[in-house]
Amino acid sequence: MARWIRFTQAGRIGLGRLEGESIVVHSGDLFANPKPSGESLPVAAVKLLTPVVPGKMIALWNNFHALAAKLNAAIPAEPLWLLKAPNSFLAHGETIRKPAAYDGKVVYEGELGIVIGRRCSAVAEADAAAYIFGYTCINDVTAAEIINKDAAFQQWSRAKSYDTFGVFGPALATGLDPAALSVRLVLNGQERQNYPVSDMIFPPAKIVSLLSRDMTLEPGDVICCGTSVGVGSMKPGSTVEVTIEGIGTLSNRYE
Repeated sequence: MARWIRFTQAGRIGLGRLEGESIVVHSGDLFANPKPSGESLPVAAVKLLTPVVPGKMIALWNNFHALAAKLNAAIPAEPLWLLKAPNSFLAHGETIRKPAAYDGKVVYEGELGIVIGRRCSAVAEADAAAYIFGYTCINDVTAAEIINKDAAFQQWSRAKSYDTFGVFGPALATGLDPAALSVRLVLNGQERQNYPVSDMIFPPAKIVSLLSRDMTLEPGDVICCGTSVGVGSMKPGSTVEVTIEGIGTLSNRYE
């Protein structure tokens, strides 16, 4: 297992592997066997960036049995997805900002994120795990009242693509068994979500296989696996933390 991060320090962008409170700096492409540079830095000396720069972020809806039961929603026959715009991407420690022109609820959604490691198109489910580089924490922030603002058209992408609404990190972890993971979200010190990834309707390999039939997935693309029960709104001044064992804690303030 390894935990990879991107960081900025002294005006440069770097790549490294976390070892406790230190970063073993690497050179090269994360997806092409990067090599140790011989340098080590304390985590406290750098600013974390998003662990990858995705070409696209795909977000699933209604992918957990518990939430589908709570909403009395039918189990979908295939993944229900939308795209979050690149301007929404936000790193650990950065501030989630309420849109200036929106006065409604802004909600958190703690999720597991899949990071693609190899270009894939129309891959079989049995082969799909080989295209997953690793996993990260997601806070799929949503301007909830935008979705149904226009009765003629549900605005999912708009609601989820405001600046700072695609939060992920702090690290990209490899070597994890997703079925053994749980997603925990804490808002202002109070637990709001804590659910097993094993409750997914479409598990990671199946998600990658089915999405790869719709579009080509590229290295660095991020797939938000959907959330479960416990979604709620944030108030300005709140701190929201998404923790997945083996990956770490994604922490951000909302203003």
